[in-house]
Amino acid sequence: MNDLHNEIKQMIIDSLELEDIELDDIDSSEPLFVDGLGLDSIDALEIGLALQKRYGIKLKADSDETRQHFASVNALASLVEEKRTK
Repeated sequence: MNDLHNEIKQMIIDSLELEDIELDDIDSSEPLFVDGLGLDSIDALEIGLALQKRYGIKLKADSDETRQHFASVNALASLVEEKRTK
């Protein structure tokens, strides 16, 4: 598995204090919200803050693009990789 994916999964676990979830419990392609992990809008804010703190990525909370980035671990990894190359 990709190191960046594991890094993002661990960031999600840590920032949301998901004590009963391990890296292998999160499928990189599954949705993070509603289905999949079942996260909500408050969780999205926490993940957004963690992305900003760890990777310097700032996102607009109400944009469709941001919703696409938060669709899955794969989408978040693509965002991080895209911002790293700029």
